Amino acid sequence: MELSYWEYKTWFSKVDFTIIGSGIVGLNCALYLREQYPKSKILVLEKGTLPQGASTKNAGFACFGSISEVLADLKSHSETEVVALVQKRWEGIQLLQRLLGDEVLGFQLLGGNELFLTKHVGLYENSLDGMGMVNQLLEPVFGKAPFVQTENVFQFDGIHPKYITHIFEGQLDTGKMMDALLQKCLKKGIHILNGIMMEGLSDTGSQVAVKTSAYEFNSHKVFVATNGFASKLLNSETVTPARAQVLITEPIDDLHIKGTFHFDEGYYYFRNIDDRILFGGGRNLDFVSEETDKFGQTTLIQEELETLLAQVILPGKKIEIAQRWSGIMGVGKQKTPIVKQVSNNVMCGVRLGGMGVALGSLVGRELGQLSD
Repeated sequence: MELSYWEYKTWFSKVDFTIIGSGIVGLNCALYLREQYPKSKILVLEKGTLPQGASTKNAGFACFGSISEVLADLKSHSETEVVALVQKRWEGIQLLQRLLGDEVLGFQLLGGNELFLTKHVGLYENSLDGMGMVNQLLEPVFGKAPFVQTENVFQFDGIHPKYITHIFEGQLDTGKMMDALLQKCLKKGIHILNGIMMEGLSDTGSQVAVKTSAYEFNSHKVFVATNGFASKLLNSETVTPARAQVLITEPIDDLHIKGTFHFDEGYYYFRNIDDRILFGGGRNLDFVSEETDKFGQTTLIQEELETLLAQVILPGKKIEIAQRWSGIMGVGKQKTPIVKQVSNNVMCGVRLGGMGVALGSLVGRELGQLSD
């Protein structure tokens, strides 16, 4: 692709900050940089027509970790690490709410409920036994014990009679969130270019040579915010792509289900949206195949989602599937995001561990702060 004088001068000359990825992290990073450096030239590069990865493909959960997830994390992380991670998720959602407002986000505080299938007796009993300890651990974060027991008021089938509900969890509209972030960036003079395939970064010490499939240019500093795709640009950082498959039903008459729901240690999740049920997960059925940065669905996981939808979530209801899609998360052995300086002028904010809605705004701000 040949660049004209005008194209080069307008978009690619004297670039102060280049951000790779226009998802939640990338756009929040750009907004922070604009606050700190109001006269700077900021360029956001995105490979997709819309933000690729998970930012426009997630389920819209404002969640901080179900009871079984927190208990599982305590087996591989210290109490201090778990509390700090939940604190980051909580602060991230609050930052997002302050930035855009609940009305713009379509935010609803309806609670996050963990269900336990009848076959998961041990998981249910362990979660009940551990609830008091986890509440005591996390009460300083939320100002109140977050977990309570609630009755099966939505008549799900094949589960234990009570949910364990996180009273501070909510839901939002992912499309509205990302559209609002994009509009805010554009109004602040931040350049966002789509359809840009990255090929590499070369830090010369004084600036970074940015190579795309179409052209090259120099930038004073570069911020990588590509999460599940980060390993293609950051060879030294441990980020594993993880595909999440999702489906959504056609509108359902008299749908009474409201809130966000998890089961099987968070590997399955569903919610109500526009008189429909959005249902995703099943990555634990085939970790190897789902450790990919390729979008798509598999028969194994889609059939299991449909079975659980019909047998557990909407027993006795006529269900038709309207759409299916997938998103790519960034995960690792540790759940703490990687926010660090990679070289003199290259920084990264990646590995959000499937909690991008909660963590994204805070990680974006922390990424931008590396420029200070």
